[in-house]
Amino acid sequence: MLGGFLTESIIGRALESKLAEINVRNLRDWTTDKHKTTDDRPFGGGSGMVLKPEPIFAAMEELATPGCRRIYLTPDGTPLTQKLVVELAQVPHMILLSGHYEGVDQRVRDCVIDQEISIGDYVLTNGTIAAAVLVDAIVRNIPGVLGDENSLTDESFNNNLLDFPQFTRPAEFRGMVVPDVLLSGNHAAIERWRHEMRLAKTTKVRPDLLRNKS
Repeated sequence: MLGGFLTESIIGRALESKLAEINVRNLRDWTTDKHKTTDDRPFGGGSGMVLKPEPIFAAMEELATPGCRRIYLTPDGTPLTQKLVVELAQVPHMILLSGHYEGVDQRVRDCVIDQEISIGDYVLTNGTIAAAVLVDAIVRNIPGVLGDENSLTDESFNNNLLDFPQFTRPAEFRGMVVPDVLLSGNHAAIERWRHEMRLAKTTKVRPDLLRNKS
């Protein structure tokens, strides 16, 4: 699932430039039975399957390094925010465990996971997609990955505000014109306009961000 994702665009360039390193590992490599079993039926009954503790414990014990962050992607984890992304971009080594089926044995979560993260209030077929989202968000915050570092400070969620409207050439298209202020060359006025637009957009779409603004 991650093959193309890890070779394209910003992620691909970051890996090629050695600004980040990502290793995709198969949990079956730490199984001990001939069928390479990684899941089993849940105790107490119920639908679906649960990932077994043995291979996960073995994988974590082999792959963990001092100070690494062991993260489990799960819908009932802590919501992913830009603030958390920036924090994780400073962590030198992370192990991401993708949830599948009905999740993982609780003993895994209790003993070999440092942090549980959710990318939103919905359920995916598996956590690999969620892990890809987390990887993308983190890698682009690593110094040197983006060509223009100002891109990080101007985008949504910085200072708990959404992004301002963006325009490019032509200045007029099908009767729609670019705001005059953006054509004025007055950088102070442009910054004021952009801040007003960010504030208005956030007030309309995400007023919760303004309530959380310190």
